[in-house]
Amino acid sequence: MQQQIKLIKRPSGTPTKEDFEFAEVPIGEPAEGEVLIRTNYISVDPYLRGRMNNVKSYVPPFELDSVITSAVIGQVIESKSAHFEKNDVVTGALGWQEYTVVDQSGIRKIDTKLAPASAYLSVLGMTGLTAYFGLLDIAEPKEGETVVVSGAAGAVGSVVGQIAKIKGAYVVGIAGSNEKIEYLKNELGFDAAINYKTVDIKTALANACPNGIDVYYENVGGEIGDAVLPLLNKFARIPVCGAISSYNNQEADIGLRVQGYLIKSSALMKGFTVGDYASRFKEGSEALAGWLQAGKIQYEETITEGFDQTIDAFLDLFQGANLGKAVVKVSDIE
Repeated sequence: MQQQIKLIKRPSGTPTKEDFEFAEVPIGEPAEGEVLIRTNYISVDPYLRGRMNNVKSYVPPFELDSVITSAVIGQVIESKSAHFEKNDVVTGALGWQEYTVVDQSGIRKIDTKLAPASAYLSVLGMTGLTAYFGLLDIAEPKEGETVVVSGAAGAVGSVVGQIAKIKGAYVVGIAGSNEKIEYLKNELGFDAAINYKTVDIKTALANACPNGIDVYYENVGGEIGDAVLPLLNKFARIPVCGAISSYNNQEADIGLRVQGYLIKSSALMKGFTVGDYASRFKEGSEALAGWLQAGKIQYEETITEGFDQTIDAFLDLFQGANLGKAVVKVSDIE
């Protein structure tokens, strides 16, 4: 038998532990074309909060009394597939549980010689690809332009800022603690960083961006997004990746009307999800791996130890507790 985590109640506002349940279920045995995987790492991500609501979105909502799924790294311990061998390390969208039986089409091998396995949940995984395509395909930053990134110390934002620096931009990051501000400036090479919790965000942004804003990579929404709009330059671009400030709101999220600002600046504001670029994942993965190997980008992880701490690691996302990618380590890779 094994442990798995189910969603048993739709959260009202910020999720609580009472919305989830640990259940004991059989491990299962693989049939032809399937493999049995032991979970090593689980990715916890803000977007999962949206899937807990029973509303239409870009991915179906989680069903109640069913296992939660996200990106997982695991090791094959039994294979009935010609494509996978015992001890292969793989990734896929799998359940929050200790073991998974999965069809061979639902996983892919990863190269742990290139980077540690957990990196395939961050800089070489969905968050890295989200940063890559949102910035380079939608924003197309040019040398000397000003790029502002909200949620800049998170898994996506930290990679966005580093790619923008590679492209020669002046990069301003927004984050929520002094520790994160120091990390952005001293470790990742951001030109400026703002702790939105300790300053007036409008004044701080104006001071940090004396030449206006050419690109705003939106991860947060709310008052931070509002503060950016008056500073947009002509033909500014705004990739909208997330709006974590409103994910747990029980009332409508009301702020500035964007139309006038977009018209006056001839700006482009475009929402996207990384799945929009599925046909180009190989391109993005190769570019990110090349920069990682060359030392041009780095990444940080907040690793929580133990399957029994998975719910806590998820809830911590909404307190801003993570630096870089939040990951749960369930077991060692052998």
